[in-house]
Order: sequence, then structure tokens, then C-alpha cells
Amino acid sequence: MSINSEKWSDLATRMGSGAAMVVLGLWGVWVGGHVFHVMVAAICGLMVWELAAMIRAPRNVALQLGGLAGAAALLAIYLPPGFALPILLASALVGFGQLKAFRTIYMVFTVMVLLAGYGMMSVRDDMGFNWMLWLVLVVVATDVVGYFAGRLIGGPKFWPRVSPKKTWAGTGFGWIGAAAVGAAFMANTGTGAQLIGVSIAVSMASQMGDIAESAIKRRVGVKDSSNLIPGHGGLLDRFDGMLGASVFLLIIGGPIFGSPLALR
Repeated sequence: MSINSEKWSDLATRMGSGAAMVVLGLWGVWVGGHVFHVMVAAICGLMVWELAAMIRAPRNVALQLGGLAGAAALLAIYLPPGFALPILLASALVGFGQLKAFRTIYMVFTVMVLLAGYGMMSVRDDMGFNWMLWLVLVVVATDVVGYFAGRLIGGPKFWPRVSPKKTWAGTGFGWIGAAAVGAAFMANTGTGAQLIGVSIAVSMASQMGDIAESAIKRRVGVKDSSNLIPGHGGLLDRFDGMLGASVFLLIIGGPIFGSPLALR
């Protein structure tokens, strides 16, 4: 097999699995409400289960922690923020007390997963379908444009020790893809050019989530978070970018989108 064919060997599987996830995800985003809440909570629970399994927690402990995280995510969205946040953090602390190794990794990344899930549900509930679609498309564009640019252009690696396939070309073109999504939404929503900058920042946050998850996998010595998704590995492998983007948007969403003059 040639080096060139090896670069694209996972493309068909990735595209098939990716298309199925896009269809299911867009349906959930479109429906919103309880359906979207349950979908996001289930994904959060499965990601925490993957995380616990990666750090070699006993199977029953990993299942319990995943179930607890999913329940916390679902409960939190129906509570006022002042009560929701301690519910989310408590789930991570419970795991910290149950595990014997990599406890800090588990605690920090579980908080990230649950805050990201809460952020996604909040964006859909408070800002509507269009802005949730914008968030998804920014992350997808970052990943897809970066994937093809990295393999077509190649060049210097971004961080070879942690993420050997990522290049600076793919990273930069991911920002360009996100900027294009921002420009398209700017033209159709009446927002100003600042949305392009926000889209690039969200793209960067999604790449940070990707890097963080890659670093954890290298630290614990695994290639994929699980084998749930053919061609993609696990849910953490697929949604790591969404984790970073959602947490970032949860932090800056109020100041950026809350004012009537925002992004004009």
C-alpha cells in the first residue's frame, strides 16, 4: 500500500459514520426540547464512561460514573443555574473519590464534558436552532477543512508527540473554514463582522478541546477513547472539539450575545 493511499485509508469509514452522526445530530438540534436534552445527556454519560474506562477504572465503576454524569447533565438543565452548577461539579467530585489513578484527569475532564453539555443545551434553549446550528457548523468546518487541508498540503506538524497527524496547514485552514461559516451567518442574521472573529475563536477553542483529549490519550496510553464509532473511535474522539467550543461559548455567550447591540 502506498503512503498516499494510507493517508486516505480511513476516509470512507469516517464519512459514513460522520454522515450518520450529522443526520442524527441535526434531527436532535431541530427538535430541541426534551429530545435534545436526553440526547446530550446520554452523550455526556457515554463520554464520561469512556473517560473512566480509559483510565482503567473497574467496569462497574466506569458504568456507574457514566450513569451519574448523564443523570447530572439531564437534571441540571431543568434547574436554575445556581442549583445546576453544583450538581454538575458534584458528579466529577464523586468520581475523584472513587478512582485510584488519574483522578485529577478524570475530575477536570468530566467537569469539561458536563459544562459543555450544559452549554449546548443552553444555546439551543436560549438562543434557538439557528445559533446551535452555527456552533455545530463552526466545529464541523474546523474539523473537515482541517482534515482535508492537512492531508493535501501536509507540512510541519502542530504537536507531533501528542497529535502526530495534525499539521499547521490543517489548523490554519480550520480557522478559515470557521470564518466562512461566520461570514455566511453574518449575511443571514444581520449581525456584524465580529461574528467572523467569534467563529474563529470558537474554532480555536474546539481545537484546544481536541488537543486536550489527545494529550489525555497519550498520557494513559490508548489510541482511541473507545470503538463505539467506526472510523472515529469513541464519542470523546468525535466530540472533543465540541467540548472545547461549547465550554468557551458558555463562558463568553452572555457578554457576546446577551446585549441587543452585540456583534453589530
